[in-house]
Amino acid sequence: MDSIDAALGELPLPPRVTAEDVEFAVTAIVVHAPEQWPDGPRCRNDRAPHPCRLHRWGRRVLDRRGLTERQIAALVAEWLAPER
Repeated sequence: MDSIDAALGELPLPPRVTAEDVEFAVTAIVVHAPEQWPDGPRCRNDRAPHPCRLHRWGRRVLDRRGLTERQIAALVAEWLAPER
């Protein structure tokens, strides 16, 4: 966690995770994916140490929804599909 994360803290989760929240969470995970830098993995979008706040938020939302790793991987693959 970098200094901005320490200052701002975690993003709050929605009280009830809806289908729309799941879509936002998958988008956050894809857009804020890791990218290798000389000092280690960083967020492709904002260059914060990976996992950044939005990536962590997306994972927490999907965890709260009860999705498995396999289901999350399928949603990410669907998001990345060319016809999107």
